[in-house]
Amino acid sequence: MKVLLLDEPTRGIDIGAKSEIYQIIHNLAASGIAVIVVSSDLMEVMGIADRILAMSEGALTGELPRAQADEARLLQLALPRSRA
Repeated sequence: MKVLLLDEPTRGIDIGAKSEIYQIIHNLAASGIAVIVVSSDLMEVMGIADRILAMSEGALTGELPRAQADEARLLQLALPRSRA
């Protein structure tokens, strides 16, 4: 199995280029390549991921299928927890 890891693949680029990158990612996944995208852009993640794993402070805090992911839930999982 081939795996491609993309770290913030659309940071700092315009909307048109983002669309092209999303299409490339989709095509790679459709061809059988596992694509892992690391992104701080929640809307991007919800738009392209089949499965979302959230992390906070270096630890995995949750795993959601795309259908169950929304911005509020992802923020809850991604924000650091209080240590009070």
